[in-house]
Amino acid sequence: MSIAVSLRRILALALGAATVAGFGAPTVADLNPAAIHITLPENIHWVENEKSGSAEAVVLGDPSKPGLYIVLTKWHMGHMSRPHFHQNDRYVTVLSGTWWVGTGPKYDPASTVPLPPGSFVVHTAKEIHYDGAKEGTGDAVLEILGMGPAASTPAEQK
Repeated sequence: MSIAVSLRRILALALGAATVAGFGAPTVADLNPAAIHITLPENIHWVENEKSGSAEAVVLGDPSKPGLYIVLTKWHMGHMSRPHFHQNDRYVTVLSGTWWVGTGPKYDPASTVPLPPGSFVVHTAKEIHYDGAKEGTGDAVLEILGMGPAASTPAEQK
């Protein structure tokens, strides 16, 4: 095999790799905005809640109003909610980290169950639960879908 043939093969492989790596590939800006709405991670607006030790980002709808909403919730490590319930069913998917959940009015983090990424949970309306991210396990990011208006009602038994 000649050096020229070898160089052409190397060049062809390099161009193929560059194409696969994204050089010349379509971007989000090339898509029809009437057909698809995209929010990239750097454009998601997170709001920190110092009291609860979590952050939230509303990505669809308005949880304070009637209708469908989707909220991303990031539980920071070492923070958990106290026993509470919601008026409507809520559908939760664990996106990353380990999310710890417990049920009942007595707050007992030792009795919570770890749920890994990909887990799906239904918070049944008016049923008491608590949840969060335990110390030493990292943050947990959830996607919560529900019908508004959304509210949490404290239900802890001391």
